Amino acid sequence: MKKFILIAFVAAFTLSARAQEQPKIYNSDADAKAEIKAAVKQAAQQHKNVLLQIGGNWCIWCLRFNDLVTKDADLNKYLNDNYVVLHVNYSKENENKAVLADLGYPQRFGFPAFVVLDGKGARLHTQNSGYLEEGKGHSKEKVMDFLKDWSPAAIDPKTYEKAK
Repeated sequence: MKKFILIAFVAAFTLSARAQEQPKIYNSDADAKAEIKAAVKQAAQQHKNVLLQIGGNWCIWCLRFNDLVTKDADLNKYLNDNYVVLHVNYSKENENKAVLADLGYPQRFGFPAFVVLDGKGARLHTQNSGYLEEGKGHSKEKVMDFLKDWSPAAIDPKTYEKAK
């Protein structure tokens, strides 16, 4: 019996420690509308698009995606070179209903959901993250393809004009 109690205590302690270690990348107190406006302004100045990652600190897939794109050097560089990234919170504390309605209800795809905006704030694309998943995480190749497909160069008509 003592052994069982000890094992239960160690398991509870381990789970508690892990819960405290999880990053807090979403801010439930943030004014998402104001932050999106600021991100669009920054993107316009830097000739980038905006990538909204919608989810919450409760969402393991949201944390896994963030972990991949911040720790993988290639993805991180491409993301930072082409996008202003903003984490938009969705949680019981703050569902950001009005903001998500303005974005076309991306939560219909589950979480995380991604919305790409241009430097004027126009919504270019909404991405279901399920298409980027592989195993218990996200595929580096699929994520890179998604980022490239919606980068400023990919949607710039000049990219497709033939040289004279």
